[in-house]
Amino acid sequence: MSDYEKAPVLTENRERELLFFCESNKLSFTNLELLNTAFTHSSFANEYKQSSINDNERLEFLGDSVLSLVVSEYLYENYEGDEGDFSKIRSFAVSEDSLAEVALNLHLDKYLLIGKGEELTGGRHKKAILADCMEAVFAAVFLDQGFNAVKPFILKHLIPRLENSHRDFKSLLQEFVQKRWKTVPVYNLVKTEGPEHNQMFWYTVSVHNNLFGPQCGHSKKEAEQNAAKLACKSLGIKE
Repeated sequence: MSDYEKAPVLTENRERELLFFCESNKLSFTNLELLNTAFTHSSFANEYKQSSINDNERLEFLGDSVLSLVVSEYLYENYEGDEGDFSKIRSFAVSEDSLAEVALNLHLDKYLLIGKGEELTGGRHKKAILADCMEAVFAAVFLDQGFNAVKPFILKHLIPRLENSHRDFKSLLQEFVQKRWKTVPVYNLVKTEGPEHNQMFWYTVSVHNNLFGPQCGHSKKEAEQNAAKLACKSLGIKE
């Protein structure tokens, strides 16, 4: 029996939901059961009456490798640098924070099947669960439609993060400020929004009596990078 045959029951309503997800993201699936499994968290499988159903952990394992291959190939073909440079960029782009943000942009949280206990503790918006689900969806696309289908799907959502990771705006800004004014940029946390499992951070950066921001991010580092990016653009700083 194949993995998708052990997916949770695919009701008419659930099938409509998954078809809407596919249509919204220009995806095509031969076996919707496979996609349904990708959205199934272990907490749901553990609480489900039919204990034989699968969760998305095996798909997540495969998706992690597919994602790494797609990103590695893209970096090899489009960037100059050595193994260390590529590893740093890839690590940033495929991090838990990055994948969770992509998952939220795709509204994966709306399609997740999670257990009641996990639901009550905000599991639907936990970064780890969202990131794992995102990798499972990548694997489902790969298994159902092949590498040539999953590659553009991944790159569409990861290229902006690859670009941002390639440009270390904080370092760029600091070098400029130190050279011109013999000082350093000062970052300040303005506010934090959202529940603990899905927080947004807002930062400003002060440069020689000029204030830029606030800019937000799903992590403090991301928010600081975005504030530095704004300052670089405003000051005409280029790589």
